[in-house]
Amino acid sequence: MASNSYTDWGRGDFFSTGFADANAPTLRSPSGGSGDSSRTRCAEGRFDYQPRDSLSGRTSEVPRIAPRLQSRYELPVGSFFLRVFSPVTGWLVFGSTLVLAQDSWPQFRGAESRGIGASDQLPLVWSAETNVAWKTPIPGRGWASPIVWGNHVFVTTAVSDGEEETPRKGLYFGGERPASAHRHRWLVLDLDRTTGAIRWTSELAAAVPSSSIHVKNTHASETPVTDGKHLYALFGSVGVYCLDFHGKVIWSQPLPARKTVYGWGTAASPVLHGDRLYVVSDNQEHSSLAAYDKNTGRELWRVDRDEPTNFATPFVWRNAVRTELVISGRNKVRSYDLDGHELWTLRGMSTIAIPTPFESGGLLYLAAGYVGDTLKPNKPVYAVRPGAAGDLTLAEGETRSASIVWMQPNASSYNPSPLIYRDRFYVLWDFGFFNCRNAATGDELYPKQRLRTEGTAGFTASPWAYRDRVFCLSEDGDTYVIPAGDTYRVERVNSLGELCMATPALSGRKLFIRTFGNLYCIEDGAQPKAGSRH
Repeated sequence: MASNSYTDWGRGDFFSTGFADANAPTLRSPSGGSGDSSRTRCAEGRFDYQPRDSLSGRTSEVPRIAPRLQSRYELPVGSFFLRVFSPVTGWLVFGSTLVLAQDSWPQFRGAESRGIGASDQLPLVWSAETNVAWKTPIPGRGWASPIVWGNHVFVTTAVSDGEEETPRKGLYFGGERPASAHRHRWLVLDLDRTTGAIRWTSELAAAVPSSSIHVKNTHASETPVTDGKHLYALFGSVGVYCLDFHGKVIWSQPLPARKTVYGWGTAASPVLHGDRLYVVSDNQEHSSLAAYDKNTGRELWRVDRDEPTNFATPFVWRNAVRTELVISGRNKVRSYDLDGHELWTLRGMSTIAIPTPFESGGLLYLAAGYVGDTLKPNKPVYAVRPGAAGDLTLAEGETRSASIVWMQPNASSYNPSPLIYRDRFYVLWDFGFFNCRNAATGDELYPKQRLRTEGTAGFTASPWAYRDRVFCLSEDGDTYVIPAGDTYRVERVNSLGELCMATPALSGRKLFIRTFGNLYCIEDGAQPKAGSRH
């Protein structure tokens, strides 16, 4: 249904990544079918829709939210909002609190997988002793990102009963190790967002690991996800678990340990949409994508994937045409509808796919760049239009098509996901280089720049942005602060002095950085809270 503008509410999705209550409204037309309407009721309030675009004849939805809706459904500030796209003005965001506050960070790289902070009070300067509100030791090992909902900060970890080899920084061959002989305990921790105190610890499993991992990987590298009512934790070789906010396990599903490429382990995180939890398992034995009922844990469907091991987290792409689930892979990028049917595929990525797909400005961005590749195209980035179908693979030498706005070879990093901020496409390369492109065209604005001018630095965490700056966290614990724009310079370097590989989380005016042994809460003007282990 073509029009000059559209909203994200299509089919009543209610921004339904699952970050709203299961009883969120379905928009219905006066005849009772799904679609645009003049009015629909939600809980104790109404969402009234005003006349919209005279060219399309469709309505513009500007919600009035019941005052008690937020507390009833335990939703953070900014959970309910509306985006309307206009070809003239671009994205318009309705909702008085979304841009002003971003209290929750419910999954890897935030609610829309973009890694963008909203608050103009997020910190620009910190160190191990400066602007640290609290620092809490986290037992065991885990490179899962922290996630935040309200006053809850959740982290996962795997604790060994024996001594394990310390990770070695950088990119190198020879990181394969046999499976640990020590018993591990897989844990979820809930920390108080204000004080850093651990509210509770829930042990989900205990056993000797049945699979190996790379020396830099952990047995808890998948970032959990929450809908504000339950927490969903995935440990790729153990199982998937649903917990309430008191640490009680609501349901669980065991997962078989599968062989992974070179025995490196697992890392792809789960995602939510509506009442479904999606889990991808790409491995060397039997790869698949599964959908679970998020309330009961019942497996709704499972589709096989002709893929070897990949580490990319799926992305729920809500676009003008439909909602689809996009997953990068070595053999193909695949887009699925919400029932697991393929919509389109794209060959020509990388030997190992790690970066997470994401959307910006109505386009889908795909990237993969295994450092050892010599493929053609090599380490590519693609910008894809919505509404595609079939095989989107470009012929050799082509860089665009009806469905692909642009493709750039040799433009993707290996581990960190790219970032789009202020219409610029930023790539943080694992070896410590940084470059910038025009997000709309793929044209290079400045070439690779070395972040650390003396010596070398490795990077695994994905970059993030706020307050007109891009932040790049090295494995040494140094965050390079780069002003957004068409020219490159490093404004400053904020150092924690600890090994860092997890991508940080943002909440309100707070930044959460997970190191090898601690979780830091960074805040401008912060003084350590009483009892904080700082």
